[in-house]
Amino acid sequence: MLSRLLMAFALVLASTAQAGSSFVVASFHDVREDVRLDYTGGSTVVTPAHLEAYFQWLKDNGYHVVGIQDLLDAKAGKQAGLPDKAVVLTFDDGYASFYHTVFPLLKRYGYPATVALVGSWMDLPDGAVVPLGGEFVLKRESLLSWEQVRELARSGLVEIASHSYDMHRGLPGNPQGNLQPAGVTRIYDPASKSYESDEAYRKRIREDLQSSADGIARHAGVKPRVMVWPYGEYNQALIEEAARLGMVVTMGLREGRNDTSELAAVKRMLLTADPEVDEFADILTRLRADRPVRVAHVDLDYIYDPDPAQTERNLGEELERIHAMGVNAVYLQAYADPDGDGNADALYFPNRHLPMRADLFNRAAWQFHIRARVRVYAWMPVLAYRAKVPEDWFVREWRDGKARTSSHIYHRLSPFNAKARKLVGEIYEDLAKHCNFNGLLFHDDAILSDFEDVSRVALTYGKKVWGLPDRFEHLHEPAGMRMRWAQRKTAVLHDFTDELASRVRAFRPELKTARNLYALPVFMPDSEEWYAQNFAEALKHYDYIALEAMPFMEKAERPDAWLKSLVEKVAAYPDGLKKTVFELQSVDWNTQQDIPMEVFLGQADLLLKAGAVHLGYYPDNPFHDQPRLASAKSVFTAPWAP
Repeated sequence: MLSRLLMAFALVLASTAQAGSSFVVASFHDVREDVRLDYTGGSTVVTPAHLEAYFQWLKDNGYHVVGIQDLLDAKAGKQAGLPDKAVVLTFDDGYASFYHTVFPLLKRYGYPATVALVGSWMDLPDGAVVPLGGEFVLKRESLLSWEQVRELARSGLVEIASHSYDMHRGLPGNPQGNLQPAGVTRIYDPASKSYESDEAYRKRIREDLQSSADGIARHAGVKPRVMVWPYGEYNQALIEEAARLGMVVTMGLREGRNDTSELAAVKRMLLTADPEVDEFADILTRLRADRPVRVAHVDLDYIYDPDPAQTERNLGEELERIHAMGVNAVYLQAYADPDGDGNADALYFPNRHLPMRADLFNRAAWQFHIRARVRVYAWMPVLAYRAKVPEDWFVREWRDGKARTSSHIYHRLSPFNAKARKLVGEIYEDLAKHCNFNGLLFHDDAILSDFEDVSRVALTYGKKVWGLPDRFEHLHEPAGMRMRWAQRKTAVLHDFTDELASRVRAFRPELKTARNLYALPVFMPDSEEWYAQNFAEALKHYDYIALEAMPFMEKAERPDAWLKSLVEKVAAYPDGLKKTVFELQSVDWNTQQDIPMEVFLGQADLLLKAGAVHLGYYPDNPFHDQPRLASAKSVFTAPWAP
């Protein structure tokens, strides 16, 4: 009896281990023989032979292809959960090859799949050409017919999803006329020199999604439950409008594994360049999570010129350089700092609070993204804004026996002042609303010394929330109290950057974050007392730490030994190397001289041999080729991936 109970218990455990909430999504497009391989631009066509090889590999390697209903049931608790190694198959744009090539394979393997339709394309008459723009010509006959869609829907294997009605196209998103994804772009009107209002934007996307859902229901006889965002671009407003229409599952193109608790923003692995089956297997198993990051840190102040035509020439020169360098990420300055003191005097995007030097960031970020194929991080101050606000909104420093305006070069707003936090939050919202980018780099201005912040609001907060003394001498004199104070200031800074990232994610949900940190907190964790920076805690809050691996700036006596030791210290932290971008300096600011290339490349080589995974450098100067493109690209070129 006992043995049978133990056996039954073991079976229950085995069943539980098989079930779960995790799944991966593979994103396909057209399937045909004439594949134009483009390893830098990312053709999304795969051959029929390769597609069948992928299906067979899934079967042979214990993967379970599941459908949308399986995801919904698992989320609702109507079944034990998803099987182990669950995969969802999606096909975008509604190509006719789905019916002629993919559908027979689905029936043969018993695999469910989702096909996403663009309503305005489906409504074109026979003989019409889909208005894609560019050299590629797509005729209406290359898409599914509504009759075929109805057959697919009746099969029980195919989920009919929306791919919008007319958002699979670009709309003018800046004064320079860049066409950007319609779903997330505020239309720029050159006649009025203004952007689409919040109300007009919401009305436009609501009507588009309604038209798409109505069209599918009318022609295919099913209401779409899935929204596949064109170009993978979406935001919170789009998710809300889709949910209102019953499309509770929406899909972007961020890479990674999914959980059934997060069906409103499903990640997908985009298949490009017709990968061989072993490459497909690598994508499905590794999820492209082990790619090294190579970063160029770019000053938009270098590119800006009062003459717009010269600005365009400067931008073109930098774009060509970044493309040739082969980096896969750019930290791009979004604020104007013409005097170089690290404070934002103005901004390069429309906003509510600071002057706009030029409406340039969105233009530059988009050009870097589409022409240089890089992920763009908006480099922004956390607190250092030259805003015209009362002086008591800023950080105060204890000096000469009283609280005074801080003497630090960074003139920072106080993170304890609710009005100041609101101002900075609105600046970040305006950035996200008007600009298309992939990540945030938080500037190294997010510091508070052991003499800061002694503004009245900060001291009151410390006493009320943390139970700390509200007098500087009681905070600063006992050593243990100084560290206790510093640790809480560190937490406030992390909480504030988390809040800023959350505000941006309402508009850019797939945002990644990085934060500039000094090297000293790595070498001396107790230095948190002096700066309110803690490397271990920072690793928990950001996708990457952009660590200032700059021995000349730090006046290290033995620069190579200093760098090697820095890598060793970082490696001692969980995920330290995985999440740290070691940023080299290309200029010695102590001498105002370029770092010689043999030194620069030697330091990069040293970092990699010591175990560094991710590298970057600052600054990139296109006007006198520093660092030297011909030699630096050998280190900084990274394989392109979607």
